[in-house]
Amino acid sequence: MLIRAAIAADVPAILALERDTQTSAHYSEHQYEQVIAQGLIAHSSANLPNRDDAGNQGGLSRVVLVSEDDSEVRAFIVARVLGTEWEIENLVVAGDVRRRGFGIQLVNKLLDMAGNRGARKAFLEVRRSNTAARGLYEKLEFVETGRRKNYYHDPGEDAVLYTKDLSNRL
Repeated sequence: MLIRAAIAADVPAILALERDTQTSAHYSEHQYEQVIAQGLIAHSSANLPNRDDAGNQGGLSRVVLVSEDDSEVRAFIVARVLGTEWEIENLVVAGDVRRRGFGIQLVNKLLDMAGNRGARKAFLEVRRSNTAARGLYEKLEFVETGRRKNYYHDPGEDAVLYTKDLSNRL
């Protein structure tokens, strides 16, 4: 298993994974291309500071990581950087490799990256019925911090909010 920053050539595989997962957030091809470009521009700057005085992550606003197995994208994670907080926006693992560590390794890699860049918290929201995802996040010591009534549509459902303190990762 190899975890790396996503590149534009990964977009078709990311879209295929996402479309096969009903509970995932759905982005357009163009949105994935933009998000990946944002992360690659920020990562490629040799003079990129970790944080400025306002706590911004040196121009890094989004992160997309993929996990490969046998040179095939099998999982991905998308996160948004909001100063010293990182929001996990989407995590998708191919159905045939679930419960094999892809999700946990992607989240841990993202949390390490966030901690190394001075993040203090990570947060996310997940469908109330998505017990597999909720179990994963709870295993990683995310704490339920609230609910959003009828947040999701098709089908309508509450979102469960989770937060993780990253101050011990610094």
